[in-house]
Amino acid sequence: MTDRAFQFLEINDLPQKPRSRGLTEIRGPYYTAIGERYLRDVMETMGAWVDSLKWAGGSFSLMPRDAVKKLNDTAHEFDALVSTGGFMEHVLTRGYAAVDSYIEEAKALGFDIIELSTGFISLPSGDWLNLIERVQKAGLKAKPEIGIQFGAGGDTPAEELESEGTQDVGWAVKQARRFVDAGVYMIMIESEGITENVTSWRTDVPAAFVDELGLEKVMFEAADPPVFQWYIKNYGPEVNLFVDHSQIVELSAIRAGIWGPNDLWGRVHTYRPGD
Repeated sequence: MTDRAFQFLEINDLPQKPRSRGLTEIRGPYYTAIGERYLRDVMETMGAWVDSLKWAGGSFSLMPRDAVKKLNDTAHEFDALVSTGGFMEHVLTRGYAAVDSYIEEAKALGFDIIELSTGFISLPSGDWLNLIERVQKAGLKAKPEIGIQFGAGGDTPAEELESEGTQDVGWAVKQARRFVDAGVYMIMIESEGITENVTSWRTDVPAAFVDELGLEKVMFEAADPPVFQWYIKNYGPEVNLFVDHSQIVELSAIRAGIWGPNDLWGRVHTYRPGD
């Protein structure tokens, strides 16, 4: 960022957008109603650190088309992509025609990414690949969301999720590999069963995905400060993370190495001679 205030103070600068590492996706309308003016405030102040905006819970289907388009256009104005979030699993229950119409409407309203999540439904891997192909043929980026927790999403209580059990990690990683080989933009890793709604964190799970796919092809849901702090502490400031829009300043300060809790204070660094 060339016009950053206090330019004389060095920070861990990220690569220029569009970048392939150190990506930050922020949650759009869901817990808070967000419109064009609200988003513009966020992006005018912190837009250099935001790579994509993710709608949540199908909130766009509750709003006027014009409001959705304006919000997406505002994100694009600041070089940020826009994702539908994981609404596809709802659309899938409405049949083939609904899926095609959903993809067409998303493109018309300016979405760049269609997230393909199956937290509440069971979908064969081959069908998932068919969806990926359909999205990519429409000129949009496919972003499968993979997790290990059955019933993930929708604020399901922890007790209910525990009774559902979890998926085999090796199988989830193999699915992710197939999707990456099919050319997907990114794999979103669902936090439930890993760092959310668990008695102890499953830190072995993100390690398995990183070992198989590398850091550039995975994005971790980390909408809780201790979680994104842990990811940066263990994988560095260029790990791809999804957080709530309200957390963009705190996360970016930690990435930049200018602030953080005791275990990260002064310990987050990059080294790029000649930059």
